[in-house]
Amino acid sequence: MLSNGDPFAPGRRLPEARASRPPAPQSASVRRRCAPAAPLALPPQFRRRRRPAAGAAAGRQEVRGRCAPLAVVCESAPAAGAGKRRAAAAGAREGRRLRGDSGGGPRRRAAGAGWRWRKVSGAAAARHPHPAPLSAAPGGALGQQTCDRERSKTAQNLTKWLQGRETKKTQSWEGCQNELEREITFPGDSAIYYSFYKELLKAPSFERGVYELTHNNKTISLKTINAVQQMTLYPELIASVLYQASGSEEVIEPVYFYIGIVFGLQGIYVTALFVTSWVMSGTWLAGMLTVAWFIINRTDTTRIDYSIPSRENWALPYFACQVAALTGYLKKTLNCSAEKFCYLLVSASTYTFMMMWEYSHYLLFVQAVSLFLLDSFALAQTEKVHEVYKIYLFSLCVGYLLQFENSALLVSPLLSLVAALMFSKCLQMNMKKGTFMSRLLKIMYIYLVLMITVTLNFLLKMFVPHREHEHLLKFIEVKLGLNTTKNFTMNWLLCQESLQAPSQDFFLRLTQSSLLPFYILVLIICLFSVTQVIFRRICGEPLKETVKLEDGRIGERPEIVYHVIHTILLGCLAMCLEGMKYLWTPYVCMLAAFGVCSPELWMTLFKWLRLKAVHPILLALILSMAVPTIIGFSLWKEFFPRIMTELSELQEFYDPDTVELMTWIKRQAPVAAVFAGSPQLMGVIKLCTGWMVSSLPLYNDDDLLKRNENIYQIYSKRSAEDIYKILTSYKANFLIIEDSICNEVGPVRGCRVKDLLDIANGHVVCEEDDSYADSKYGRFCHEIKMNYSPYVNYFTRVYWNRSYFVYKINTVISFQS
Repeated sequence: MLSNGDPFAPGRRLPEARASRPPAPQSASVRRRCAPAAPLALPPQFRRRRRPAAGAAAGRQEVRGRCAPLAVVCESAPAAGAGKRRAAAAGAREGRRLRGDSGGGPRRRAAGAGWRWRKVSGAAAARHPHPAPLSAAPGGALGQQTCDRERSKTAQNLTKWLQGRETKKTQSWEGCQNELEREITFPGDSAIYYSFYKELLKAPSFERGVYELTHNNKTISLKTINAVQQMTLYPELIASVLYQASGSEEVIEPVYFYIGIVFGLQGIYVTALFVTSWVMSGTWLAGMLTVAWFIINRTDTTRIDYSIPSRENWALPYFACQVAALTGYLKKTLNCSAEKFCYLLVSASTYTFMMMWEYSHYLLFVQAVSLFLLDSFALAQTEKVHEVYKIYLFSLCVGYLLQFENSALLVSPLLSLVAALMFSKCLQMNMKKGTFMSRLLKIMYIYLVLMITVTLNFLLKMFVPHREHEHLLKFIEVKLGLNTTKNFTMNWLLCQESLQAPSQDFFLRLTQSSLLPFYILVLIICLFSVTQVIFRRICGEPLKETVKLEDGRIGERPEIVYHVIHTILLGCLAMCLEGMKYLWTPYVCMLAAFGVCSPELWMTLFKWLRLKAVHPILLALILSMAVPTIIGFSLWKEFFPRIMTELSELQEFYDPDTVELMTWIKRQAPVAAVFAGSPQLMGVIKLCTGWMVSSLPLYNDDDLLKRNENIYQIYSKRSAEDIYKILTSYKANFLIIEDSICNEVGPVRGCRVKDLLDIANGHVVCEEDDSYADSKYGRFCHEIKMNYSPYVNYFTRVYWNRSYFVYKINTVISFQS
């Protein structure tokens, strides 16, 4: 777990970009030299004779012999303060640089080795505000010896030269280190969202900031975008306004304010689920059990741990509030004032939800289908359901205007379904009751609505110009097996874990927390009860105005029927795409907690079993209290120690190579430079440096998808000339090769980036036994590192470390053999 739940705790600092090597243990002779009477002497392995060389070479050779023991002497001196330790670290870095540890040639590493989380004990964190490098050897002999004042003074004098040399660089680095290390923890797409939030705060005025975002030409080369519309930046607009209007500039840093809002919304999310379960069951125990299951299964209920600025984290809390208000609005026993309050809350939360997430209308479409089925079986008041349809229509119209005439809302299935439902309602009202046509229309109601919806959506797509989300339809075709493709983007999306079927681990986690078994039990009881009610309605039996506990008819409550249908539809989506589990699992927690805490559900079960030994009402009341209490104690006993252990583990994000890369770009790259590389890395570069990039990790624009595919060709088997033409067509000045992608060892065969590129370029034949076709060229990311012609004619390496290789794209090509 992160320290105090905050990945950016103040005062925390990542280790130096080049961690020092573990010091070798001192021998007995070296330990004897530390005696008070012994003069200062260096270990034999560090002593080197100075060659009689002149000029810079002689100076370099002398420094090579001094820099290595310098850190050892200073670390072993207990009297050295914080400034001396920084000087010693600077000396160690300088010594490694001059010895050639980082300049003799790049050291490769496997994919995923660029960064990691490391644990820090509480005592160590208290002693050292800046954690020690991973390579430090705890408990070693060095640093435990006590040397006399003469040695400490000598060590101090030895570091003066290096300390003076590093002063300017250290000051400029420490000034921006904390901010840089916070920002690299944002993944690619999240980095883009936060970068625009930073730009809004830096703008001279809010109006100017909004204008620059709506006419943005400083992010993607050769492209002007409306970032507010294309990336749904309304959360960032609201956050920037709140930050400046509340006068928080001198109280809290922007990043903490931004993260605080997101975590506050997650609190509202859980509170809305708590209220929904309480309203359905009538007891606060259901709300507490919902929260407990939500927290225990947080890996499958929220993405807050992985991607803080994602649109779902901003939008889903409002949807949860809408569901809670809709649950109260659908109840039969509701007074007028409470009904009006629920109606207003449904209206406000629906519109806000639609403005926060570009895919919100798809989730509202699933909700509208649930209400349509609820109304079709006459299980709810038709007037209330159609009032919700009007809310959908109003939100779509206002959203279309405020989202810069977003055509995706006009061609959305939600608008077509709502229009079809309103039209069918008008037909029913204008026909006389009891006639043959009215009866036929009632029977064919569902078929009529579906036909009108499909026809209207088809006509809208014909006449309304739109390009948004076309790739989603192609993806669905390939996902359902209706089509095959060699397209890189489609195959790359199919390989994403969130777009595949859920794994067995997902169901195992839900079962271990007892959530899935109780959900299945509650769902089966509710489904059977709803089926009975539907058959009674078909036979002409009317619904009761108020359902009493002794009736045992939980399926006659409209809010319960709505939630059953809603969770089933979301569950079907979650069974197809694992990423949909974040929409389904929270409502699984809520429905399961409601069921075990509801006396009506137990009474429905006992009425089926015809229990006579014990009074069923009394037993239902007892079980509705005892079962959740037993579940709560078992969850407390099993999971509370695990959660506390995770909270006590302090972890920090360790990625020195990325820190080095961003620092080099800030110091060495021209301000007008354009960088090319993987879209995820480009998002981080845009956030940390502000430099222009050639692509971004956005998947709602066909042009950006094509750019991403073209720039990914740096990992394919293409010639240097082809890659050069692609990069120069986007006006790129620097190319960044990631070793983790070039040498990727993917867990799924055929899902590595280079495999997908080979399939798209025809360099591999996809059969049972893959046979590679002949290619004239080797893989570009490998060949360019060899530094031979023609690659050196087009590209010049200007920087590298263990993870990244930066090449300058030559404007003047020199053909040399």
